[in-house]
Amino acid sequence: MIRHVVLMKFVDAADAPSAQARLEALPAAIPQLLSLQVGLDTLHTDASYDLWLITTHDSVEALEEYQVHPVHLEFRSWVGPRLAGRVVVDSAE
Repeated sequence: MIRHVVLMKFVDAADAPSAQARLEALPAAIPQLLSLQVGLDTLHTDASYDLWLITTHDSVEALEEYQVHPVHLEFRSWVGPRLAGRVVVDSAE
């Protein structure tokens, strides 16, 4: 299993709830997603990112298929211009 962890910082933090809602819709359309959890930052410190995302996948190949799935690419097209920063960690379990 692969765990995909993403932190996102938005140019305008007000975009984070919309991103959360769009992400929560992905599992219904993308079979390579075993699970998806997403949440918003509460403390809003200088070190904070605005949104966290954790997805799980059966394999590296499933993660790669998720990343090029048209529904995921549509989300990335929407979110890309809104991001000030993004950090990713992929971990095998």
